[in-house]
Amino acid sequence: MSHIAHIDLDDANLPAPTPEIEQERRVAMFDLMERNRFILPAREDRAAPAGPYRLGLAIREKRLVFDIATEAGEKAAEFHLSLSPFRQVVKDYFQICKSYFDAVKTAAPSQIETIDMARRGIHNEGARILQERLEGKAEVDTDTARRLFTLICVLHFGG
Repeated sequence: MSHIAHIDLDDANLPAPTPEIEQERRVAMFDLMERNRFILPAREDRAAPAGPYRLGLAIREKRLVFDIATEAGEKAAEFHLSLSPFRQVVKDYFQICKSYFDAVKTAAPSQIETIDMARRGIHNEGARILQERLEGKAEVDTDTARRLFTLICVLHFGG
């Protein structure tokens, strides 16, 4: 039961994404809904509300906001993370994604594979940073962190 059952990505005030960014967002959202692990730990000697959870993800005042509620809509937790630790890896991720999307159009399969391996490496680094930043606030597995990192990148795209 400790998983995200619904995600609300607050991208209403962002510019329209490119088709590639929109595809990344759709895939991450689909994959998250198919399978994820999201556990809220007990805090201050209080048990965390049981999942499944509704997650609101936004960037507000240059901070990444996780707004978590139970499936019934009761507030479960809210935490704000500094975006500073993500800045360079998000920048690197967008650059390698651009290279990948360009390569898919004209490059040889071996070149595309090399760029994709680099893209996965940067993506894993972003997921690792997210897991570190969530420590003590929420526990997520690597696949969940990777998909959430993709959504953070989507929010960065417009911000």
